[in-house]
Amino acid sequence: MRGGSPRSAVGTARVWRGGIALGAAALAAAAVATVHGQPSNAFRASRDHPAIAYSTGPVDNAVVDLNRQVREGAVELTFAGESGYLRAVLEALDIPVESQVTVFSPTSNRAPLITSSNPRAIFFRDDVAVAWVRGSDELELAVQDRRQGSVFYTLAQTPAAAPQFERDDQCLACHLTWDSLGVPGLQVLSTFPLTSDPNAYATGFTSDHRARIEDRWGGWYVTGRHEPFVHMGNVEVTDVDDPQATIGVPRPELPSLDGLFDATGYLAPHSDMAALMVLEHQAHMTNLITQVGWEARRILYREAAGGAPAGDGAAELLQESIIYLVDYLLFVDEAPLTRPIAGSGGFAAAFEARGPRDSRGRSLRELDLDRRLMRYPCSYMIYTRAFDALPEPAKAGIYRRLWDVLSGRVTDAVYERLSPADRAAIVEILIDTKPDLPDYFRPLGP
Repeated sequence: MRGGSPRSAVGTARVWRGGIALGAAALAAAAVATVHGQPSNAFRASRDHPAIAYSTGPVDNAVVDLNRQVREGAVELTFAGESGYLRAVLEALDIPVESQVTVFSPTSNRAPLITSSNPRAIFFRDDVAVAWVRGSDELELAVQDRRQGSVFYTLAQTPAAAPQFERDDQCLACHLTWDSLGVPGLQVLSTFPLTSDPNAYATGFTSDHRARIEDRWGGWYVTGRHEPFVHMGNVEVTDVDDPQATIGVPRPELPSLDGLFDATGYLAPHSDMAALMVLEHQAHMTNLITQVGWEARRILYREAAGGAPAGDGAAELLQESIIYLVDYLLFVDEAPLTRPIAGSGGFAAAFEARGPRDSRGRSLRELDLDRRLMRYPCSYMIYTRAFDALPEPAKAGIYRRLWDVLSGRVTDAVYERLSPADRAAIVEILIDTKPDLPDYFRPLGP
């Protein structure tokens, strides 16, 4: 334990394979029906607590912005071919095609359409993800609202003069779980193979940067350049004769998706390994930002109403959540790469080009991919508008804890993996690129 920091393993989950009543999952195979273990820092109040009002409160996000631009005629969405509005939506939201990852485990409400020959394609930037399934009558979107956390939308795949995205809270049937920390959120699931038994459950793990590489990517195509190593991707996960046959078996390099299935409608021949690793990190970071913000808003609401009851633990819960977020932000529990890898497409270049960069040209978006995900172990999600919009008690607490860890005031052994060079670089980059950084952040010296 480090100052009360909550420790929890990546959760396991069971998923009903039939897809009935599953939410509109816009990020990965994430229809979690049963989760074993409850994170100690999960949000336990209603999403419609007066301080939150998730269902009825105002929303402020990139999809709302795009809806308005389409209505006003500032943006035109063109319907084209097999993929419908997909390319136009990606262009309008500035989501790179190179971010494409593909999943074939049948664990969204489009499950009947999803197979290894018709995988679900997911594209993303820092705060928005778009999912497309060939043959579906809708695009699915998940967006990180600047106040409300993850909000879900669909867009009908029907030509229209001014198509509009519709909010779809049915997605919360799968996207509001203990694995999402009790807030509407995102999950990337790694699914184990299962037999053709119609009563079988797909079992797996909610995967982020803490998960062992050998446990990741079950039900996903994973393309990249690497020596053979053990992971769960690139093998069938339904109607398998022996579900144990591929567990622990090194996977050979898969350079691209070419030849694996009919690619009509798909925008890229890749399911980039680097993109998938970034998505895994980003999904849980998104949930942490929401959960900490909601806890702070609940405290502020109660203070405005006359104060919280003494000893109710609300302040302690917020501080615990802040410690958890900062630990994740700094990758202190990251599972190491077992060997160097490289993506198969242009994702790394597209991702790194978005900056920002400090006076020495360094960026928190630079990938490592030799021994860990990021060259400088501090999440680029610190630049999101949702992070900037956090209530003051939350943001002030995060910055104080971040400084205490980076400056060495917190001496728990787990932080020893942050080298002096890493700490110094992170502080210098943040000073140059984060305008609201508190004045007590100072260069750490040589």
